Amino acid sequence: MFRKTFLLSGVAAFGLMLAGAASAQTYVAKIGHLESAQQTRNQTLEKVAALVKERTGGEVEFQIFPQGQLGDQRQMNEGVQLGTIEGTVAPAAFLGGFNPVVSILDIPYLLPEDPEKAQALRDGPFGQQLLDSFKDKGMVAITLWPNGKKQFTSNKPIDNLAEFAGQKFRVMDSSILIEQFKALGASAISLPFGELYTSLQTGVVDGEENPLDTIASMKFYEVQKNLVVSDHGAMEDVVLFNPMWWASLPEKDQKIIVDTFHEVIPEMTKAKAAAVEKALETVKASGTNVRVAGPEERAELREKTFGPASEAYVAKAGDAGKALLATYEKEYGALGQ
Repeated sequence: MFRKTFLLSGVAAFGLMLAGAASAQTYVAKIGHLESAQQTRNQTLEKVAALVKERTGGEVEFQIFPQGQLGDQRQMNEGVQLGTIEGTVAPAAFLGGFNPVVSILDIPYLLPEDPEKAQALRDGPFGQQLLDSFKDKGMVAITLWPNGKKQFTSNKPIDNLAEFAGQKFRVMDSSILIEQFKALGASAISLPFGELYTSLQTGVVDGEENPLDTIASMKFYEVQKNLVVSDHGAMEDVVLFNPMWWASLPEKDQKIIVDTFHEVIPEMTKAKAAAVEKALETVKASGTNVRVAGPEERAELREKTFGPASEAYVAKAGDAGKALLATYEKEYGALGQ
């Protein structure tokens, strides 16, 4: 009798041990991105990782790999689709080949200048529809992260919009960006980022567009005479996870992850603004002619470029792009823009 009771007790204890092991399961995600360990994206990701680990009681662990340690962005995108890595934080500009719908973010002056209104667009039906467009691409998109705005530089004068005519600007491989410059009478040449400094130096192109902190870190100001702070292009990141890994998580952990990525946006935006301000000081100190475009010039620039760029977007993204653009226009109007 004693032996039987002992055996039953042992079986029960073993069952409890297994249940405890199951409840203590750890979900590990390798998350790769392209920025250096010192830049805003990585520092914010490290904070998210710490908060998620704490809030899930150690159930979810993010391992962050900056500066392309897990491959270039295309390789990381494919890794997320295949499940060889669990996540990536990718610039939207690098996702158009996987999901043409996301290229709506290439359209100039898409987001309002007011940060709160811009965030309202990300959080509303427009942002959700954009995130949902990744569902049939083998990715789960959980949020958009703001990562700065683009400015213009050139070795030729750009004191007004008329002076853009006839100039050659480097762009990423995007028909939308090509139409943006064509609307200003300029031409756009698609060149690899690694060739940009030399191309500016040798006159292959006259100018380029990039965020201020990129212009400073890549020292483009050394080979550019003029810069216009125009804030014309939104640089947005998309937070992506592998669908099978995401589906394996308890719903409570999924919610914690989404909420945490969203929670850090104001702090990240503040850090990015500080980095941009420091970069602007660096560019000014170099002797580059810096000009800030006023509200009227920005409105004129949007009026000239938004339509042609939108048409190029719909031609690329088809009916899904057309539907997202319609949602955008409704939401943008509702914000009083």
